[in-house]
Amino acid sequence: MTLHVLVAYATKYGATRGIAERIAEVLRQAGLQVTLAEVDRAGSPTAYDAVVLGSGVYAGRWLAPAAAYLKTHAGALAERPTWLFSSGPTGSGDPVALMQGWRFPQDLQALAEQIRPRDVAFFHGAIWPEKLNLAERLILKALKAPIGDFRDWAMIEGWARRITAALAEA
Repeated sequence: MTLHVLVAYATKYGATRGIAERIAEVLRQAGLQVTLAEVDRAGSPTAYDAVVLGSGVYAGRWLAPAAAYLKTHAGALAERPTWLFSSGPTGSGDPVALMQGWRFPQDLQALAEQIRPRDVAFFHGAIWPEKLNLAERLILKALKAPIGDFRDWAMIEGWARRITAALAEA
């Protein structure tokens, strides 16, 4: 029997979508049936054997659609293997260290504990200035935030392979 996995995500400018696409690709290569969808179009997780849910992070928070999906479907997510990921910081080095120990939004921590995800990952993101509005560009300039694509594809693919291994064991 082939397992059906939902990879759902929320993205503001596309970097998190790219991460979700790569995760879905690795899962498919392992022989899993994968549905890749933005959280607004993902539907109920009850139709899936496992779920990978992720969001871009801004000011330490998940995007509202991802947070709403987590809240709305917490019960169903707790009933199946679930993995959570965030993407956000730019620059080099460990993303958790760059965010001073931040791993997951504090306002969603109780829900994550209820769901008991198999793992919670935090990946580097990307910032493309041409996609930002003037206010966002000014904030980035004031913060001296590194600009560019800092996603670590080897780390992302390794995490996705660990998901396939865990599902194979189940």
